[in-house]
Amino acid sequence: MSNLIKFFITVIIIFSTFSSHSKDLNLPKNLIIYEKPKEYKDVVFKNTLEKDVNLIDYDGQLVLINFWATWCEPCKEEMPSLDKLSVDINFNNLEILPINIGQEKINKIKDFYIENNIENLDIYYDSDVRLAKKFLLRGVPTTLIINKDGEEIGRVVGSIDFQGKNFKAWLQNFD
Repeated sequence: MSNLIKFFITVIIIFSTFSSHSKDLNLPKNLIIYEKPKEYKDVVFKNTLEKDVNLIDYDGQLVLINFWATWCEPCKEEMPSLDKLSVDINFNNLEILPINIGQEKINKIKDFYIENNIENLDIYYDSDVRLAKKFLLRGVPTTLIINKDGEEIGRVVGSIDFQGKNFKAWLQNFD
């Protein structure tokens, strides 16, 4: 069997496994839930003051890391629902870290927030796109779901409505 055929069979098996977890729970189809969490070291990015922020600072919290860019249309669509999730009173231990990987100036990111009525999320960025490579991102938006132990338990590849009732109910299991 050629390597290409083996690759496609592997991809089909992986995605059928992932989608079945989401489908059974009536969750978004682009939510991938891992059977075994993934652990990462040295997850560092910048805030607007150009200071390093480390994922380890959020140990003990449920964290959503949302990778996005100002030129990304699906990012524009999902960001307001992510903004609302950040202030949802049903979540006591949730931290949302929207990390811009568009290699864009801070003023452009701030303008994006204003234009899209993003009022509750802080601004973070990964200007050298090191994290995008580390997490093997295939595009934006991509949201990583990090449990209280700092492990990735799942990810959303593409955009979703973070206000979806089933998604929020599932997410509360980890808060």
